[in-house]
Amino acid sequence: MSLNIDQLKKKIIYRSNYRGTKEMDKLLGAFTKKHINQLEEEDLIQLIELLEIDDNNLYNFYNGLNTDIKFKNNKINSLFKNFKF
Repeated sequence: MSLNIDQLKKKIIYRSNYRGTKEMDKLLGAFTKKHINQLEEEDLIQLIELLEIDDNNLYNFYNGLNTDIKFKNNKINSLFKNFKF
């Protein structure tokens, strides 16, 4: 089964803008808006994995603080960590 990339992008955009905390809505929304059209299918899957992480751990990861989980060393996590909001 092949992924419908446009439909997947719409789901990612929605999920990145409606997280639960306003801070992460804005941060992930801006990050997604900047990068979504340059991402390959594998990158989109990694972005979905990133969006499945809770806001507290994402906030801590972005700000270089301790997290409760181990973040994978991949393209999306690197882009997110280095994103200038």
